[in-house]
Amino acid sequence: MRTLIKNGRVITATDDYVADILIEGESIIAIGQQLDEPADKIIDASGKLVMPGGIDPHVHLDMPFMGTFSSDNYETGTRAALFGGTTMVIDFVLQKQGNSLQSALDEWKSRSNGNAIGDYSFHMAVTDYNEDTRKEIKNMVEKEGITSFKTFMAYKGALMIDDRQMVGLMQEVKKQGGLINVHATNGDMIDYLVAKHKAEGKLSPLYHYLSQPEVTEAEASGRFADLANYTGCPGYIVHLTCEGALNAVRNATRRNQHVFVETCIQYLLLDAGLYEKDFEGAKWVMSPPLRQPKDQETLWAGINQGLVNVVATDHCPFKWEQKLMGKDDFSKIPNGHPAIEHRMELLFSEGVQKGRISLNKFVEVASTNAARIFGMFPKKGTLAVGSDADIIILDPNETHTLSAKSHHMNVDYSCYEGWQIHGKIKTVLLRGEVAIDNNECYIKKGYGRFIKRKKHTGF
Repeated sequence: MRTLIKNGRVITATDDYVADILIEGESIIAIGQQLDEPADKIIDASGKLVMPGGIDPHVHLDMPFMGTFSSDNYETGTRAALFGGTTMVIDFVLQKQGNSLQSALDEWKSRSNGNAIGDYSFHMAVTDYNEDTRKEIKNMVEKEGITSFKTFMAYKGALMIDDRQMVGLMQEVKKQGGLINVHATNGDMIDYLVAKHKAEGKLSPLYHYLSQPEVTEAEASGRFADLANYTGCPGYIVHLTCEGALNAVRNATRRNQHVFVETCIQYLLLDAGLYEKDFEGAKWVMSPPLRQPKDQETLWAGINQGLVNVVATDHCPFKWEQKLMGKDDFSKIPNGHPAIEHRMELLFSEGVQKGRISLNKFVEVASTNAARIFGMFPKKGTLAVGSDADIIILDPNETHTLSAKSHHMNVDYSCYEGWQIHGKIKTVLLRGEVAIDNNECYIKKGYGRFIKRKKHTGF
C-alpha cells in the first residue's frame, strides 16, 4: 500500500518547507518536491500543515483511583487522542505496595492488549522500592522496553516513596540506562494542610488548591533535582505548573545539570480562579492544581527558553457522577481532567496562532522532544525517511468550538466548553493507515501497537 501526500507545508522541530511525502506500508520512504511516484492513495494537502503525529507522554487510561477508574479506557482514550492529532501515548503502570513490578505490568497489559486504537507505551511507577524491586529494573528495560520509572513525592500512605528509596531507585535506573519521572510535590506538607482544612470544616474544591501551595511544588522540584544531580540519574519532572518549581530547575542549570520538564496544556491556559465556582470547580481538581496567571506566563517563557521540554495532558478523566464522590469533602474528589483530544489544537490555537510559540517549537514540545527523551526518535516524533508514517494534516484557517457535545472522550463535560479554536486537525495517519479523516475514525481497536523503547542516551 502506497500513499502520497501532495503539496503540504511540512513542519518538523527544525524544518519548514513545501514538499510531498511518499509512504509505503508503515513508513515514510521519500520526501521531496513534485514526487512523481505511483500511489494507491493520493492526499492533497495544499494550504495545510503536515506534521508528525503528536506524542502525549502523560496519560492515565482505565486507571484505578480512589475506588473508581478513569473513564477513558484504551479504546476510547486512544481514539479520542487520534481525533486530536495525538498518534501515541505513554501511560503509567502503578505498582501496588507489597507487589512486584511484573504483576503491575501484567495487570495493565490485561486492560491494554488488543484494545488500543492508537500506539502506546508504558512508564513504570515504583511505589515500593526494595531489593526485589531493584532486581526487576533490568528486565523492564531490556526485555519489556520500559525505560522510564515514575516516583511520587506525594500521595502519602499510597503512592509516595521517601528519599532513601528515591536515591536507591535512581542509582539502579541509571545503571540500567533508564530515566526517572517524578511527581514533585511535598507529600508531608500537603497531607498536613489537607487535614488542617478538613478539621476546620473547609471542604469545597477551593481547599484542594489551597492544600497544595506553590511552595510544595517548588521545594520538591529542587529536592528532586538535587538527588538526581547527586546520583547522576537523568530526571524528568512531570506536570510542572509554577514559577517556583521552574526556578528550581533554572537554578540546577547553574551547575550544568539538565532536568527535563513537562508541563500540561491546562497549566498554560487555565488558572485557579476556576476553583471559586463552588462544586463546579471539581471539574478542574487535579494534582498539582491549577495556578495563577503569572505561572502561565512563566511556563510559556520556559518553553521558548528551552527549560520546558514537553507539553502533555495528564489525561485522567472522571465523569461527573464520579467527581460527586467528593461533594462533601474535597479530598475525596477523584483527581484529573480530560484533555487528550484537545492538547494539539489548543496548543496550536493558543500558542502558534497567538504568537506565543513558533510552528517548529509546537512540533518540538508536542511530539519530537517526547520521542527523543523516551527512546523512540527518529522512529517516532519526526517526518523523515524511515520514520513511522505517523502524520497529521492541519488546516490552520478552519475554526471550530470545543464542547462535550462533540468531543470523543468518554466524559460528560468539557473543561474547555465553548473555547473557540483557530486550526483544525483534518487527517491523521498512524503507521501509514488513514486513522482520522474529516471527523471519522477508520481504524479499529487492536490496531494500536505497544512500542518498546530504547535506553535513555541523552537529548
